Amino acid sequence: MKQLFPSLQSICLMVMAAGALASCSQSKQQAQAHPNIVFIMTDDHSLQTFSTYDDRFIKTPNLDRIAQEGAVFRNSFVSNSICSPSRAVMLTGKHSHVNGQVHNGCVFDGSQQTFPKLLQAAGYQTSLIGKWHLRSLPTGFNNYDILVGQGNYYNSPFITNGDTLPTDGYVTNVITDKSINWLEHRDKDKPFCLLVHHKATHRIWQPDTALFNLFKGVDFPVPDNFFDDYEGRQAAAEQNMSVIKDMDLVYDLKMLDKEGDIKTKYRKAYEGMLNGLTPEQRAAWDKEYEPVIKAFKKAGLSGKELALWKYQRYMHDYLRCVASVDNNVGRLLDYLDQQGLADNTIVVYTSDQGFYMGEHGWFDKRFMYEESMRTPLVMRYPQKIKPGTEYNQMVQNIDYAPTFLDLAGVKVPADMQGQSLQPLMTSEQPQWRDALYYHYYEFPNEHMVKRHYGIRTNRYKLIHFYNNIDTWELYDLANDPKEMHNLFGQKAYDSLVDSLKQQLHALQVQYGDTITSTY
Repeated sequence: MKQLFPSLQSICLMVMAAGALASCSQSKQQAQAHPNIVFIMTDDHSLQTFSTYDDRFIKTPNLDRIAQEGAVFRNSFVSNSICSPSRAVMLTGKHSHVNGQVHNGCVFDGSQQTFPKLLQAAGYQTSLIGKWHLRSLPTGFNNYDILVGQGNYYNSPFITNGDTLPTDGYVTNVITDKSINWLEHRDKDKPFCLLVHHKATHRIWQPDTALFNLFKGVDFPVPDNFFDDYEGRQAAAEQNMSVIKDMDLVYDLKMLDKEGDIKTKYRKAYEGMLNGLTPEQRAAWDKEYEPVIKAFKKAGLSGKELALWKYQRYMHDYLRCVASVDNNVGRLLDYLDQQGLADNTIVVYTSDQGFYMGEHGWFDKRFMYEESMRTPLVMRYPQKIKPGTEYNQMVQNIDYAPTFLDLAGVKVPADMQGQSLQPLMTSEQPQWRDALYYHYYEFPNEHMVKRHYGIRTNRYKLIHFYNNIDTWELYDLANDPKEMHNLFGQKAYDSLVDSLKQQLHALQVQYGDTITSTY
């Protein structure tokens, strides 16, 4: 006789299946309720070489796309313009003196609170791929695949969840490959936070051989303060980061002549880097640079002519590294589109600080001056940000951690010193800061930039250089945006200086900075 009713076993199986489907559906709905995060950061990428901000030197269509489809922050700054401290600030949402990473020589305390740990505790899958540069191993990540120290531009080994493994290829491409591969194999029932941290555009600016034809024959405009005499600015005069006198012909500019006539401080270090190239890579490298070396030696340049030649060589290689970053950001954005992830994914692009493209005659960063204190910041999040949005409020890298947590629906700890950027997205008149605090500690070091701290308002900047020096600088950014004229000590500005010093002290109290010289 045919069974008219399902057996008890069948009923149980159906209930279990329905429960599993409901659980799966609930899990996917939960993942959708929490936005994914892709945080892309480069090293030393200047505002001047990102065409959303400045299109004199290069077009960056893929980076521009993030701004066009989301928002550009026109006044984005760091709190300590140097690599490791800036990374620690972003992770913790706290100034350097609080998180302990005051300079590159410190070892980051991985036991402390970071935004990846808090996201992980809230159910996020977290991954870090690329440059870490904090000496300790990463914590708070389900997966990490990081460069050893600074890493190399070519064939760089990676530490993959504790194991050091070789890789082949150009590092910007490799980091993107690894990022996309992780996205492919992640747990797709959970929201994710992926940190994609590139080595580029860090010194010594080794381009991808595939981009050697880019900018051939191009002469880039020279900053009008390239031959700055640093009048009235003692700390600026005593630095060692000048294109003219400190940029190494071999190490930085690739003039490794076979005859050995060009003897420089870092020649052997550069030779060591080239030894890491494959025969095919080395052949392409020599084909590009040997004619340049030959022409340089024949020209016999000196003085201003040599300085200007060095500037052009620097710009060519640096900008080729920027182009590679832009291409790879495009690859990552395309992947998010193809996988249907774009609508529910926050994409952020920034750099750990700004950089000098010959302004004041410099390369590198460190100073509280605009070129190094400013950093690019663009963000795309269709659920909160309308395409083409511009924010003019002063934001700082202490704000990144609270922003990621806030947008993810995770409570922002009270001890984080930054502000979530979400109110800028949701309020027409958000309450916002009117001044920024900055403190740089790494002296003495190779570039010999003095220790200093200061305050920046919408119009003025007051800086105190201390430790083995005691000088103050005041700039009116409205009338002197290139910071060439130190107004400190002029009687007409005494009351302004008094007011700024009071504001500066209030910020030091607010952030708990006691200004010691023991670091």
